[in-house]
Amino acid sequence: MSTSPEPTSDALFDYSGDEAWRAPITEALRRVVDPEVALSILDVGLVYRITVEPEKAHVLMTMTSAACPVTDVILDDVYAELERVLPIEMDIAIELCWEPPWTPQRMSESAQRFMRW
Repeated sequence: MSTSPEPTSDALFDYSGDEAWRAPITEALRRVVDPEVALSILDVGLVYRITVEPEKAHVLMTMTSAACPVTDVILDDVYAELERVLPIEMDIAIELCWEPPWTPQRMSESAQRFMRW
């Protein structure tokens, strides 16, 4: 069972690894939109942790619900966007988890305002 702290105001997700990859990965994930709410998966708070090693990038993320009908679309988009910015020889692993469960508190302030929460 994976756990992650709530994001802080200065970080949308936990990150470990080469700092040179933080910005390109963040920008790539900002381009992935949850089609149900029309917001970036980062603003929705779906990404818990990213770990970058010399040969692998690992993304730990969740969905707003285990019954999310667009899970496959979002996961495919995450993979495609990361493939655009990471070296071809770097493996990309996306792990879907349900613990801790997603809550609206994970959303960015702008997403909460957009959703009127």
